[in-house]
Amino acid sequence: MGPIIEAKELVKIYDKEVRAVDGIDFSIEEGEVFGFLGPNGAGKSTTISMITTLLTPTAGTITVAGMDAVKDANKVRHLMGLVPQELTADDELSGRENMMLQADLYNVPKDVAKKRIDELLRLMNLEEAADRKVDTYSGGMRKRLELAEGLIHRPRILFLDEPTLGLDIQTREVIWRHIRNLKEENQMTVFLTTHYLEEADSLCDRIAIIDEGKIKVMGTPDELKASLGGDVISVELRDDVDLTEDFSAISNVKSVQRDGSSYRIKSEKGDEVMEDLLGMAVEKGWKLKAIALHRPSLNQVFLQYTGKSLRDEQQSGSMNKHAARKAAIQNKRRR
Repeated sequence: MGPIIEAKELVKIYDKEVRAVDGIDFSIEEGEVFGFLGPNGAGKSTTISMITTLLTPTAGTITVAGMDAVKDANKVRHLMGLVPQELTADDELSGRENMMLQADLYNVPKDVAKKRIDELLRLMNLEEAADRKVDTYSGGMRKRLELAEGLIHRPRILFLDEPTLGLDIQTREVIWRHIRNLKEENQMTVFLTTHYLEEADSLCDRIAIIDEGKIKVMGTPDELKASLGGDVISVELRDDVDLTEDFSAISNVKSVQRDGSSYRIKSEKGDEVMEDLLGMAVEKGWKLKAIALHRPSLNQVFLQYTGKSLRDEQQSGSMNKHAARKAAIQNKRRR
C-alpha cells in the first residue's frame, strides 16, 4: 500500500505569473497527523484546496488513496472532511439543521446522522444552542459548529485549516482529544495547518514548512528541532562592544552571531557554555543586560527556515483582518 496522499511537482499559478505553489513534493501515510506550516500567503490554503479538489493544479499530480484527485474528484471528496478557515454555516438554519444538511450531502443515513449529531453537539458544548439559528452564535460557537460538521461523516482524511484559531484553551484541548480518539480508533489521517506551534509539536507525526510556495524543510518535530544544531544562548550587553572572539573561544560553542550589542550563541551543550560564559563575565567585568538559554523549539525552526516568527505572522494576520473589517464598516457607512 502506498501513501494515502501524494503530491508530485505540484504547481498552482494565478494570473499567469503568481506561483502560489511552486513544484512541491510530499507524501502522507494513512493514520498520520501531518502538519503544514508557513507564513501568511505561503501557499498553505492553495495546497489544501488542490488536494480537496476545490482548485485544479496548474501542473503536477495529486493522488488520494490511489485515485487521481482531478480525474476522480467525486470519489476523492467522499473520503475527506474539511474545516476551512472561513465560516461556512448557513446563518438562517439552526446548528442541528446545518449538521443534518452536511450529513445529507455525504449520504449519512438519518438514524446514524441523528446519533452522531447529538454526540458532536455534546462534544462541542453546543447542546443548548443546537436548535437556535446560527446567526445568534458567537464566533467561538460558530467555529465549534464547523468542526462538528467536518466530522459528521467520519472522514478517512480530515483537513483542518487553522481549526482552533481564536478558541479558548479548554475547547482546543477537548477538540484535539476527540481528534486523537478518532485517529486511534479509525486510523484517520489528519492534515493540519495551525499558528499554535505547541499544538503542532505535540500532535503532529511529521511537519512540512512551506514558504513562497516551496517546502523548505520536512520531518518529525524532533528532527526539525535537531536541525538547528543545538541550544541557543542569547546575550545582550549594556555596552556595544564586540565580544565575538571571546564568545567563540568558549569550549563547545559552535557559532556566534552578533547584531549590535546582542548575540546568538549556538551550542549542543548550552548548560555548560552558559556556566562558562557567566564565569568569564564576572572575571572580565563584562556588563550583561540580559542572558537566556533557549532549547530548540518549532518557533525557532520556523524562524530559521522562513526568516519570520509564526507568532508575528499570526498577529499580522489578525491585524490585517481587523483592518479589513474596519474598512468594510467605513465603506458601508459612506453608502
